[in-house]
Amino acid sequence: MRIELTGIELHGFHGVLDEEARDGQLFRFDVAVEVPEPAEDDIDAAVDYRDLAACVREVSDGTRFQLLETLAGAVADELRRRFPVERVEVRVGKPGIELEGGRATVVAQR
Repeated sequence: MRIELTGIELHGFHGVLDEEARDGQLFRFDVAVEVPEPAEDDIDAAVDYRDLAACVREVSDGTRFQLLETLAGAVADELRRRFPVERVEVRVGKPGIELEGGRATVVAQR
């Protein structure tokens, strides 16, 4: 069974620049996990998506990362540690990045 959470928006203080650490910015997380099917129609027998989202927030809030790649990896590792997952995919996006000539969203995936 696959559970996907897309578009989790969190304010974080990750990045290399001083202003990123000082002011923070928006990050978007997409998480997909493959878990065993619950034996019954009971939330206690399943992986609760609210717990997955809370885990993402705790990792993001708990440590300042310079690289999106490291942040995505830390979230994936913690999801594996806490939940009975068979497979984990994590995408972290940093929208609205100012580039020469325009704006972009930078994404790292693990």
